Formats: sequence, structure tokens, C-alpha cells
Amino acid sequence: MSKISIMKELWAFMKARKKWWLLPIVIFMVLLGALIVFTEGSALAPFIYALF
Repeated sequence: MSKISIMKELWAFMKARKKWWLLPIVIFMVLLGALIVFTEGSALAPFIYALF
């Protein structure tokens, strides 16, 4: 399965089941994952990890 198809399936699930409270959780997890991936090789990594 591709990443886009997983996102489409998740969107269809939330739309059909009216689980709109999941949307902020999913957005936060995606942003947190992007933050970790983009700062992994930078000099900011020790500071980012200190936040958690």
C-alpha cells in the first residue's frame, strides 16, 4: 500500500464514521514526525530532543 492510499482510507473512515476528533491527533503526529525527520542530522537535534 502506498502512503497516499493509507491517507485516503483514513480520510474515508473519519468522514464515514464522523470521527473528526481524530484529525487534530493525526495532524500533530505528522508534524511531530516531520520535525524529527528534518532535524535528525542538524545541529538543532539535541535541543529538539530536550523538549521531549
